[in-house]
Amino acid sequence: MKTFLIGAACLASAIAMAASEPASDRPGDYTHLLPLASSAKQGVLQLRLPRDVYLHARSSLLDDVRVFDANGVPQPFALQQPVAADNISHKDLPLTIFPLMAAAGNQSSQLDLDVSTAPDGRLLSVKVRPEQGGQDAAAGATHLTGLILDLGKPPASQTTAAPAVDALRFTLPPDQRDYSAQVWLETSNDLKRWDAVGAAELNWLVNQNQQTLANDRLTFEARPFRYARLTWRSGNPLLFSAIVAEQPVRTSTAMPNEQLLLQPGTGDRPQDLVYAMPPAIAPATIGVQFSETNVVLPAQLGVYDTVPTRQAGAATRRFEPIVNTTFYRITQDGQARSSGDLAVTPRHAPHWVLRTEAAVMVKPVLKVGWQPATLVFLASGNPPYTLAVGRDRAPATNRPVAQVAPGFSDVELRQLGQATAGPAIAQQGAGVAPHDDDAGARNRLLVLWGTLLLGTGVLALMVWRLLRQKPQA
Repeated sequence: MKTFLIGAACLASAIAMAASEPASDRPGDYTHLLPLASSAKQGVLQLRLPRDVYLHARSSLLDDVRVFDANGVPQPFALQQPVAADNISHKDLPLTIFPLMAAAGNQSSQLDLDVSTAPDGRLLSVKVRPEQGGQDAAAGATHLTGLILDLGKPPASQTTAAPAVDALRFTLPPDQRDYSAQVWLETSNDLKRWDAVGAAELNWLVNQNQQTLANDRLTFEARPFRYARLTWRSGNPLLFSAIVAEQPVRTSTAMPNEQLLLQPGTGDRPQDLVYAMPPAIAPATIGVQFSETNVVLPAQLGVYDTVPTRQAGAATRRFEPIVNTTFYRITQDGQARSSGDLAVTPRHAPHWVLRTEAAVMVKPVLKVGWQPATLVFLASGNPPYTLAVGRDRAPATNRPVAQVAPGFSDVELRQLGQATAGPAIAQQGAGVAPHDDDAGARNRLLVLWGTLLLGTGVLALMVWRLLRQKPQA
């Protein structure tokens, strides 16, 4: 009896495992394959998904995208939306230099300065008060002890009181080739309160071939200021021929959109033009292109929504407007004027609809633009690698980027080696789901009933065995 029960349990487990056995995931299961190539021998690579991926994907979330190695082994990958790259350049801001002359032994940070300024804050003159210089200063025996720098009044177009600066660049006098010193920088906005910023070693070294190696910049954390004071910690003070402040300028460069032209089809009403949209494309910009000249088309641009009805299993489509605008193309004075592309909230829909007030007499082409995702994958297999796409009801296998490239910073991710994709190669008969959803449901139901009947039979057999046993005194 015990052996029979164990055998029945094993049979039920085998049936359940056979019903839940996962489908294969090989390159031959996908409709299109794109060969990947890269010149970088790196462990982690990135790829901007090409247009073919979006045209042949059958999932709106790109669940049917895979990366395989030469042996057909899936590779770990992540999908992420590209971000605008920040580029930092510098704008030169010339400084006006005012030398500080003092007697020997006096430091500019300890001197009482006589400052003359214009109404706009511009420095006119800076000098040490005579009573602070002593007898040597009165007799004219002074030397250079520091520099006061005036950044000047910011332009009227600038909203902040003073521009942010993150470096000073120095130029030696024309008659001097080599120089070495340690300088100290302080900043101020009113010439009364000074904040220490930092120090730097400045060096100009000339070799026997008259080649110069220069360290001519003092860098610090970007900060706004109007005035600066430069003093020496070591080396001889020097009146530089020019000092330039460097203002960081940050610019963002967005990746260009991918574009696709869609031909019109008929809709539910004569006023509707319907454009079939690939499932993976969620347009970020939409426009139209006319083949006719001098045409104006007031229209609504939207999508069809499926609305259930009271009848079981029945549904109807309802138009949902998204944009209300006027598209046009007019030639005037030999020049063509046309409506530009409209920015819309990205949205997945199988059809986009152009609806007019009257029956459509023209049939413009719909131009859609979207930002392709970036695929980051771990090259852990044997090259060459292949990008596969196009399979019904494929499960998502993309991971968070932290599980594909752990420990990589945002800057390092943007600087990953680039992989390139070749043209898509179609595979006939691929991409069909391994089993129909209804058939799978029926199989699971049969397994459930079989297991239930088997358990009922085992229970009945146990009762029958018990009834056959003779009662004991």
